[in-house]
Amino acid sequence: MKLERSIAAFARARRVIAGGVNSPVRALGAVGLSPVFMKSGSGAILYDLDGHEYIDYVMSWGALLLGHANPAVTRAVANALTRGTSFGTPTEAESELAELVLSMVPSIARLRFVSSGTEATAAAVRLARGFTQRPKIVKFAGCYHGHGDSFLIAAGSGALTHGVPDSPGVTEGTARDTIVLPFNDVSALEGAFEMHAGSIAAAIVEPYPGNMGLVLPNPGYLQRIRALCTQTGALLIFDEVMSGFRVARGGAQEREGVLPDLTTLGKVIGGGLPVGAFGGRADVMAHLSPEGPVYQAGTLSGNPLAMAAGHAALSVIAADPTLYDRLEETTRHLTEGLSEILRARGIPHCCTRAGSMFSVFFTPGPVTDLESARESDRQLFAKYFAAMLDRGVYLAPSPFETNFVSASHGPHELERTLAAAEASLAALAAA
Repeated sequence: MKLERSIAAFARARRVIAGGVNSPVRALGAVGLSPVFMKSGSGAILYDLDGHEYIDYVMSWGALLLGHANPAVTRAVANALTRGTSFGTPTEAESELAELVLSMVPSIARLRFVSSGTEATAAAVRLARGFTQRPKIVKFAGCYHGHGDSFLIAAGSGALTHGVPDSPGVTEGTARDTIVLPFNDVSALEGAFEMHAGSIAAAIVEPYPGNMGLVLPNPGYLQRIRALCTQTGALLIFDEVMSGFRVARGGAQEREGVLPDLTTLGKVIGGGLPVGAFGGRADVMAHLSPEGPVYQAGTLSGNPLAMAAGHAALSVIAADPTLYDRLEETTRHLTEGLSEILRARGIPHCCTRAGSMFSVFFTPGPVTDLESARESDRQLFAKYFAAMLDRGVYLAPSPFETNFVSASHGPHELERTLAAAEASLAALAAA
């Protein structure tokens, strides 16, 4: 596959943009390739600068549950655009979207809009500290909550130690207030809460972690986190930036029957435009300024174009009672087909799925945490990614990212994807 225009576009970008991309994973460094520059999308299909088309399983990293250029969303944005792009004042559109979110997500009594998932998680942690008057945060290795300092912390030398900075620019003081635990490890969880109970402000967790590949919680694990937070007076924060509206109308908390104190949202909530939100218990949210002492603000929070896109997307979701059953079936059909092809070739693998999210790990599994995810064969994944790209299938360009299907993925796209997988693996075997 020739990508001359993408290569030229990357060279141009590197002269003016740090690293040539505005988010690191887009550089395709994990698979040893140069980034593909896209020019348009429609439904389940992306089109690049060189005229190639791809069945898209990235879907703007999960934001496009309805597919590219959904007519209801584009119409809503076009209508909003004629009235102005930003006012810096409240609008009724903010309340309309907030009311829709509250009707769908079971734990949220009040919310506040921001412009990204990173903003939402950083604000939720600050609010938790302000509400509890405690300093420490529990997070879980492999869960990604944006690039805020509190989240760029690696696990320490043992399960109960404080974390260490995982990026230059993160101070040791920040790391001292962050306790990093292995996901799905109940004994480490209980030990941390026993040791630090009086100083833990909150535990923040992706209920369905999607940034080490999709890893699912063991039965009862989320319930145990909930119980420990309740017992010790810590808040439970579910980061549903990725899983919110992706795995069920009410997110992972609806599927698992576990209600957090705070929830962070992003991606789908914006219908493809930059929107994030955090919300939860009314008494906790009342601590935000101007009602309370915890400060948070944003110039473009509640932007009218973003509110219009989000409201249109969630309205389509809310009006379709069979949407999530169809998405679940599409994902099941795809992952079972991929597993059958891999099994026939004797390739060790483990497929995980939930709602419209899925991952394929090149390891026999099971994959239950970051360490087991790291057992995946990265070299094989890079070859597989490149072969699939050559055959018109755009997968998440890292073995530690999640793939997404949309309402626009149908039988034709699945058939083409499975045929591409069969041909890709045959070519790799012959190489």
